[in-house]
Amino acid sequence: MQPTWHGVYPALTTPFTTNDTIDFPVFALNMEAQLAAGANGLILGGTLGEASSLLNEEKYELVRFTVENAAGRVPVIMNIAEQTTRAAVAAAEEAQRCGASGLMLLPPMRYKADDRETLAYFRAVAEATPLPIMIYNNPVDYKILVTLDMFETMADWPTIQAVKESTRDVTNITRMINRFGDRFKILCGVDTLALESLLLGAHGWVAGLVDAFPKETMAIYQLAKAGKVEEARRIYQWFMPLLELDIHPKLVQYIKLAEVATGLGTEHVRAPRLPLEGEERAQVWGIIQDALAKR
Repeated sequence: MQPTWHGVYPALTTPFTTNDTIDFPVFALNMEAQLAAGANGLILGGTLGEASSLLNEEKYELVRFTVENAAGRVPVIMNIAEQTTRAAVAAAEEAQRCGASGLMLLPPMRYKADDRETLAYFRAVAEATPLPIMIYNNPVDYKILVTLDMFETMADWPTIQAVKESTRDVTNITRMINRFGDRFKILCGVDTLALESLLLGAHGWVAGLVDAFPKETMAIYQLAKAGKVEEARRIYQWFMPLLELDIHPKLVQYIKLAEVATGLGTEHVRAPRLPLEGEERAQVWGIIQDALAKR
């Protein structure tokens, strides 16, 4: 099933058991909640999915499980976050064999590639598979900015179709549209900028807090695109203290705790991450409970 790159694409968490294996029943529970709310696609193994902690075989097993259980209802997108071009190409090829519908592609990890090197990396992946690709542009966390000039080069590569816009500069949406029109679909990748991004013309939202609050996330997207801005704004205003959990270094632990509160997940994370405890857990739990009380 081909992604349209419109709508809400949950960046799913990866639930673990107490034995540090993937908890597939809990994953399926959350996945079904996303689909019931109207999710337009599912993204696996991203930052929220603890990509850096997953073994390759776990990532591919997760893709196969999701493809089988989603059963063609939505496209399944696998994230690629690798240190070498060779590994990224191998991951793209295996994602295709596992049945993925598309890829989300980060620049090289660890090594701060320059523009020429980053483009060569992207091109190698794009030429290795026919799967459509969404570039993940997040210079804040991953230190490499994918510039408009770089997108100009990629405009001739048909499988590069979208961008997860996480530069934190919403004016970049307007710059992309002014320069490329509808050539690249733009999906907001920062929860706290979602409504602004949608109103500026973003086609979709790669969401984080959707993992715990799928219906509210979908409502904001649908109302914004229907021009019901005031209704969307009221939900967004209520949602903001929760959405801010998405921009903290411990976003995985914070959002997994929110999943616990809404019955859609567990707190288990993979080391070196550790579950929240003490004052920090109490503070985050308080934010979540306050929002639930006003829901």
